[in-house]
Amino acid sequence: MSGDSAARAEIEAFIGQWGQTDQAMSDCFRSLYQTLAAMGGVELRFIARPGVSYSLRPWRENGAGREFFAIVDVIDDDPAERWLSVCFYGDMITDPDELGEAIPGGLGGSDGYCFNLFAADDELLTYLGDRLTEAWRAAR
Repeated sequence: MSGDSAARAEIEAFIGQWGQTDQAMSDCFRSLYQTLAAMGGVELRFIARPGVSYSLRPWRENGAGREFFAIVDVIDDDPAERWLSVCFYGDMITDPDELGEAIPGGLGGSDGYCFNLFAADDELLTYLGDRLTEAWRAAR
């Protein structure tokens, strides 16, 4: 099994065991995962740190420019009330509605933006999907 296939299996298992108490946030995470899984040439990485976070990290190397990179974290400090933090390099996206928080030097020494989703919000979820697509296109 390739690294990406193993990561996808881990992600699916994680979603499957999420539990019914917070189905809405599980659905939000699944939606972002599905958006990323549909992107061509993207490798998915999954880093599980129970009690801290579960981190979905899409990546695609780009020999001609900046690689595609984002972080979709499930914050797990309270498993009954998980929330999502979605982060990008600052030069890979725009934030036309100014919903993100600027993180100067906060992503591996690069400026970034993070967006927090504390409850299911279809508009914000669509906005985040658009930012994922924007970052993916910027890395082409």
